[in-house]
Amino acid sequence: MKLILLSGGSGKRLWPLSNDARSKQFLRILDGPGGLKESMVERVWRQLGETGLQRSSYIAAGKAQEEMIRVHAGLSVPLIIEPERRDTFPAIALSAVYLYSVAGVSLDEVVTILPVDPYVEDAFFHKITELEQVIHDSGCDMALMGVKPTFPSEKYGYIVPETGEPKLIINAAGDVTEAEASDAETGDARSYQLVRRFTEKPREEAAAELMQRGALWNCGVFAFKLGYLINLLIEKRIPIQYDELVNQYSTLVKTSFDYEVVERAKQVAVLPFDGCWKDLGTWNTLTEEMGTAELGEHITTELATDTHVINELGIPITILGIKNAIIAASPDGILVSDKASSPRIKEVLKNRDKRPMYEERRWGYYIVLDYLKYPDGSEVMTKRVCLDKGKNFSYHYHNNRCEVWTILSGEGEMMLDDQLRTVKAGDIINIPLGSRHCLLARTPMEMIEVMRGTQLVEEESVRLEADWKDIMQYCMI
Repeated sequence: MKLILLSGGSGKRLWPLSNDARSKQFLRILDGPGGLKESMVERVWRQLGETGLQRSSYIAAGKAQEEMIRVHAGLSVPLIIEPERRDTFPAIALSAVYLYSVAGVSLDEVVTILPVDPYVEDAFFHKITELEQVIHDSGCDMALMGVKPTFPSEKYGYIVPETGEPKLIINAAGDVTEAEASDAETGDARSYQLVRRFTEKPREEAAAELMQRGALWNCGVFAFKLGYLINLLIEKRIPIQYDELVNQYSTLVKTSFDYEVVERAKQVAVLPFDGCWKDLGTWNTLTEEMGTAELGEHITTELATDTHVINELGIPITILGIKNAIIAASPDGILVSDKASSPRIKEVLKNRDKRPMYEERRWGYYIVLDYLKYPDGSEVMTKRVCLDKGKNFSYHYHNNRCEVWTILSGEGEMMLDDQLRTVKAGDIINIPLGSRHCLLARTPMEMIEVMRGTQLVEEESVRLEADWKDIMQYCMI
């Protein structure tokens, strides 16, 4: 079985910590091993390794998330990169075509799709492995995993199964143990049901009624044989060769896989999961799993009960007597909200289109200190850039901007137009438009970068090499 983890997100629901460059799955605010903080991506990728599924897993993501995923899941993580963001059906179609035409995966192989950021226990991933047998036993086009609801939620979609006895999962030997048969009688772990219909985010009263009928939360996990989706793409006249599909990707309809495929499948099975599963997509759900109520510089009184503070700014936040609230501050802005209202932040920001003021990269991070745009169209941006020891920028150049670097601390090596030099605190470097340049941090480094030009975006950079060993091939010293 192959697993495809979908990494999307617009960065609005956990604003201001999340943005278009740092979606919710990259926020390091969950408790991890050894007392360290980890992100949702780090947590899920670690769990896949611990359950033996990592070696058969891929992450599908847009270009803008490529570096972030490598920072959080490792440089060797297998990635399937979307040319642009176009919803889940195009992303899964591209992933299936990659498996078929590039990775050479058999059409009989079962492919399972899941989000990259569920908050789950390890048993969740063990349960996912059973979907392969469900596909084989049921003969269904699709097999879903549904979570047994713990309360009548209005936030989730519901999978409504057919009435009747659950069907047994037969093991590879073709028999069933007594324990497995007992599970099947209760509709539990080793059994599945056929799906009758789907209900999307019902009102609380309707959700309670659905629970009584045995409906399950739709957790976005579904499996199918690779050949099923490839044949479907052929019917839709969508290319099944990877390079061709990449070139035509912008023509694919922006729609969800649930709507385009799952809800139109002739027969669908569902496997119930009765365990810990949470979608930490809003501040009120995320704070339940943070482990600590305060991160960053703050002063909080004892009267500020059940209030969470997350501060990424270098100035203190003082909280006096505010209860049941979330206070989050980053270079992108400040949020003060009671927890019940916090899910509305995505709606409030839907028309806000400002560039991210904070970005993590494979070499460190930067904060935008100032940005100006003049009447003639020219722009000036000032950043505070921090590089980790041993990390480097790619060797690149710009056609639409020049730069000035002021080294504040640390020392390293800089390549400028194939000439290598040592740089240290106090140095000022001018980088003309079109000059090839990069920087390697021999110690942790911090600098101020001032950019001036007409296109101050990452996409404007022309990258030549990323690895320092490859960059050194250009060196003329």
